[in-house]
Amino acid sequence: MTEHVNPVTVEIIRNALTAIADEMNATLIRSAYTPIIYEMKDCSVALLDAEHRVLGQSAGLPIFLGNLEACTLAIEEQFGREIWAEGDVWIMNDPYITGTHLHDMTVMEPIFAGDELIGFATSRAHWLDVGSKDPGGTIDSIDVFQEGLRLAPVRIVEGGVQSATLTQAIGRNSRFFHGAVGDLGAQIACCHTGAKRLPEVFDRFGADTLSAARDEIFRQSEQLERDFISGIPDGVYHAEGTIDSDGVGDDEVAVRVSVTVDGDSMRVDLSDSDDVCMGPVNCGATQAIAAVRVAYKLLVDPDSPPNGGSFKPLDVTVREGSVVGAIEPYPVEWYFTPLGLLIDLIVKALSEVVPERAAAASYGDSMVIFFSGMDADTRMPWLHVEPTVGGWGAWNGSDGEDALINNVNGSLKDMPIEVLETKFPLRLLHYGYREDSCGHGQFRGGLGVEREFELLSDGVMSTWFERSETPAWGLSGGGDATPPDVVINPGTPEEKHFLKCANVTLKKGDIVRTMTGGGGGFGDPNDRDRELVRSDVDSGIISETTAREIYGIDVSP
Repeated sequence: MTEHVNPVTVEIIRNALTAIADEMNATLIRSAYTPIIYEMKDCSVALLDAEHRVLGQSAGLPIFLGNLEACTLAIEEQFGREIWAEGDVWIMNDPYITGTHLHDMTVMEPIFAGDELIGFATSRAHWLDVGSKDPGGTIDSIDVFQEGLRLAPVRIVEGGVQSATLTQAIGRNSRFFHGAVGDLGAQIACCHTGAKRLPEVFDRFGADTLSAARDEIFRQSEQLERDFISGIPDGVYHAEGTIDSDGVGDDEVAVRVSVTVDGDSMRVDLSDSDDVCMGPVNCGATQAIAAVRVAYKLLVDPDSPPNGGSFKPLDVTVREGSVVGAIEPYPVEWYFTPLGLLIDLIVKALSEVVPERAAAASYGDSMVIFFSGMDADTRMPWLHVEPTVGGWGAWNGSDGEDALINNVNGSLKDMPIEVLETKFPLRLLHYGYREDSCGHGQFRGGLGVEREFELLSDGVMSTWFERSETPAWGLSGGGDATPPDVVINPGTPEEKHFLKCANVTLKKGDIVRTMTGGGGGFGDPNDRDRELVRSDVDSGIISETTAREIYGIDVSP
């Protein structure tokens, strides 16, 4: 450290930096034009120092852990350190740099105190539509050019003046011009907030104290992580699993994980995962590393917010040209599908050596449904895109969580039913827990959900439901969960089942039922408390048949 700083000052500065990130996030959410951001909160922000290290990161999508700084660093590596200028704002969404898909727009602003570069304000948000071949995104794209507008790093604001030409070009490449331009403005406002607040902290405490506190915060985080890793037996631990398909072909796609613990450091190698796919399940290496960090964080140090000292003991190897090391021009729309599996696999690989923190697998994927069409009155297009919650895995001490969003999406929220039914020609007829969807065990997995939509006008549906072939697995004798399903017009002669489908035509009055999987169970079902089994039956969590056949209890009247 450049000087001694007392612990009280360190904590004040730590919380000030986190508060700035939280204020940035609130600015983004409250300023956004589309409900996928202002209601569902599909966004994340981070405040970085001048060396691209995290000072503060708000609650958001965990999948962006340690990822936003890769974008500012990429700009600097491409254009040089001198490219940064006060009043400039940059935008990019190139998936081979950011690691995500084209919908995730990253907006960044350098922060100055006087003439000195002191950090960066960064934000990422999912835009509703970026001009892909299908509204809102593709299910069956075979190259990135079918997936929408692709932006290399470029200045959207220069010297405080927003480029009208570039803004128009971005807006006109979306089916929803005002939504795209409005969400862009919200991200710029978010970055402006960070660019205003960080210099205030800089001025209050001074450069030396702020630097000393930052270094101490980083040191504490690194030490906590190394102390925990030191308690894990040295060795190499493996796990592998598959996703159902790449969305184009029918072949399963394997993700393979090798975790090496050596003293107080950990290495994760993804090199043995399958090659890049023709369909859109490929993920950029930057994002694969971020997913490894999610699994690492939840096992090693789940309680502390991430910062520039986090992940120092972790090294990640990704093979270029693999499904988690995407190369141009392979499609990336569903980049997060292998990542949800990857996170569960790292936990599985280490489950025997960190049993107190390992949980069974979760339902695994975002389980996204698209409805779109043309409003009969206004002749304007409409589009609803929403992931679906499911069950999380049980662990040694507790049942899994019911109806929770998957682990890559963190604080993402459900679309409120009132908003859904007000904005779109849809009616939600039913939303509830899915009986018997959990994996059984001494501790049961969490429940998936059932939802039934009624179409109030003609429209089109696409779905991406995953992990039917490898549903959430149990640990220590716990059972696997029930896989997902999507049904059109259930119980009628027109009944059809889907998991992944693109542009299925629907008529006014059609019913769509979606069912997500549960979480895996933990421990032998014979060891479950008998009263808990009876309570589960009474609550509709499991059926009488399951109680009798799995748990050996007859609870019939």
